[in-house]
Amino acid sequence: MRKPIKPARENISPSDLTFGLSTCKRCLWIKYWYKVIMPGQFPLVGTFANMQEEHFHRADMPTIDSSLRPGTVTKWGEWVKSKPLHINGSDTRWRILGKYDLVSTNDDGTIGLIDCKVSDSARDNGAFYSPQLEAYAYALENPAAGKSASVASIGLLVWNPVSAIGEDKNSYGFSVTQKYLPVERDVPNFLATIEDFINVLEGELPEPGSECQTCTYLVARNGLDSL
Repeated sequence: MRKPIKPARENISPSDLTFGLSTCKRCLWIKYWYKVIMPGQFPLVGTFANMQEEHFHRADMPTIDSSLRPGTVTKWGEWVKSKPLHINGSDTRWRILGKYDLVSTNDDGTIGLIDCKVSDSARDNGAFYSPQLEAYAYALENPAAGKSASVASIGLLVWNPVSAIGEDKNSYGFSVTQKYLPVERDVPNFLATIEDFINVLEGELPEPGSECQTCTYLVARNGLDSL
C-alpha cells in the first residue's frame, strides 16, 4: 500500500490511544493516512452516554465522589484541541482533538475531568483509560488557543446496568450501580504512549493485528475472492 504524501487527518482522537493502539496498529495507520474506518454498530451507546452526562450537569463534585475537590460541573461535551505534540525534542504535525464528557470548576481554581461510561466491561479501570484521559488533560493544559487550565483530577464515572425497573409501560427503566474510579495522573506514561502512537503513524504500513477481527475478516475475504 502506497503511503500518501500527507495523512488524511493530523488530529489524534484520545480514544484511539486506548482502543486503537491496543487493537490493531494496521487499522490505526489506515485510519489516519486514508481516513478509512470500519463502521461500528452501537445504536444505544450515544443515547445512554448523553443521558448519563446530562444527569450530572451542575453537580457538586463531592456528591459524585467524596475524594473529589469542592467544585461544580460547569462544562460538558466541549471539543478541545492541543498545540502540536512535542516528541523527541521537536514539534510534530500531530495534535490532540477530542470532546470530553464533564469538566468541573473547582473552588481552588483548578479543574476536574470526568469521562462517563455505561458499561459492565472488566476493562473499565484506570490503567486502561489513563492515556485517553491524559490526552484530554493535555489538550486542556496545552490548548491550541485560549487560556490553559490546571487539571487537578481525572477519573471514570461508570454506570453498570443491573436490572429492569418499573410497573407499567410508561415507567420502565434500567437500574444501575455507580462507581467513580479515580485515575492517577501519569504524564510520563502518556508521553511514552503518544510517542509510540506517532511512531506507528509515521512508519510504514504495519502488519495485520493477530487478534483484529477486521483484519481477519479481510484476509479471509480476499482468500475467497481469489478462488
